[in-house]
Amino acid sequence: MDLESVRRYIEKGGHEDDKRASKIEEMRFFESFVMEGLHIDLIEPGRVVCSMKVPPRLLNGSDCLHAGAIAMLVDVVGSAALVAAGVFLTGVSVEINVSYLDAAYADEEIEIEARVLRAGKAVGSASVDFRKKKSGAIIAQGRHTKYLLISSKM
Repeated sequence: MDLESVRRYIEKGGHEDDKRASKIEEMRFFESFVMEGLHIDLIEPGRVVCSMKVPPRLLNGSDCLHAGAIAMLVDVVGSAALVAAGVFLTGVSVEINVSYLDAAYADEEIEIEARVLRAGKAVGSASVDFRKKKSGAIIAQGRHTKYLLISSKM
């Protein structure tokens, strides 16, 4: 998969060429709900850097970016980094963990950087860092491990 496909997936929900796009969009409501407003700043093999302004819809009861939204972004942006590293079939998540270190509030600009740690034959792993764009302070750090689907040799 080329890097432009990764960009389309993150910024537009991808799949715009797919005739089943409307059905896929319905099934991926949660992804698009969290990802709306996410922009690619840099994409290179094995690394994706995104930014977004924290929207009010993703705030928790304490008026800061919801931990569930951060976990979802670890999943999506970590997977995108694996695809950018040349992993065609990203498979299924085996483990996602997140350390929450600070808070981000409505309309605050954040940066999300995913780096591939390993892209092997059966397992891929990425680290995902969340920073406040203004100060560079770490908001959260995540790690995403995936079982990579192995294409058939038949």
